[in-house]
Amino acid sequence: MDDKTAYRQKLEAKLDRWRAEIDKLEAQMAVANVDTRSEVRNLIVHLRKRQTEVQEKLEEMNKASSDAWKEMTHGIEKVLDDFATSVSKAIERVDKSS
Repeated sequence: MDDKTAYRQKLEAKLDRWRAEIDKLEAQMAVANVDTRSEVRNLIVHLRKRQTEVQEKLEEMNKASSDAWKEMTHGIEKVLDDFATSVSKAIERVDKSS
């Protein structure tokens, strides 16, 4: 397995975990109080948009040449870190309202 494939698989595993967290948030939204439900819905919409951005970055990386993808890793890591932070904040918000 080459470095690019290993890196991509690592990122996809992270993305899968965060997808699962967003799915949990959606399930929690169903039982949240009315005040929180709207806020959580907005958070989920935001997270799904961010998720799409991350997926697009991964697709760009997949299409990049073997040298170019290495240059892309900093930008990809930034997007992933931002996404992870957004997911964590949303989970904290839902946990506080439960």
